[in-house]
Amino acid sequence: MGDSKEQPQGEDSREEEAGGGPAGTNRQGVMEGKSGPYFSLESSIEILKKRAQELIENINESRQKDLALMANFRDSLKIKVSDLTEKLEERMYQAYNQHSKIIQERLQEFTQKIEKISQLETELREVCHTVETMYNDLCVQPELSGDRSTTSILSVRRDCSRCPQP
Repeated sequence: MGDSKEQPQGEDSREEEAGGGPAGTNRQGVMEGKSGPYFSLESSIEILKKRAQELIENINESRQKDLALMANFRDSLKIKVSDLTEKLEERMYQAYNQHSKIIQERLQEFTQKIEKISQLETELREVCHTVETMYNDLCVQPELSGDRSTTSILSVRRDCSRCPQP
C-alpha cells in the first residue's frame, strides 16, 4: 500500500497503450517508429482515429439531443403562449362587456336627460310665447304706458326674443 514500487492501476494501462509495456520495454522501438511486441504504430493511429470518431459521434448525438430538447421547448412554449393569449383575449372580452354595459347605462341616462332638456325647452318656448302674448295685449292698452309693469314686460320681451323658435 505505502510501497513506492507499486504503481497505481491507471499508470500500467497507459504505459501499455503507449507501447511502454509493463516495465517500460520497447519504448525505444516505438519512438523510432518500429513496432514492439505489445504495440504498433498503425494500431495506435487506428485507436486514435476510432476515439476521434467516437468523440465526433458523441458530439453529434449531443447536438441531436440538444436540437430535440429545443424543439420540445419551443413546442411547449408555443402551447403556453397560446394558452396565455386565449386567457388574455377572454379577459379583454369580459372587460369589453363590462365597459359596454356601463356605457349603455350612461347613454341611457344621457338620452333621458336630453329628452328632459327638450321638454323644458318646449315649456320655456310656451312660457315665452304666453309672455309675448300678454305683452302684446298690454301694449294695446294706452293707459298703462307709464306704469312699471310695462317696463318689466319690455325686459321679458327682450329675454323672450332670445329664446329659440320652433
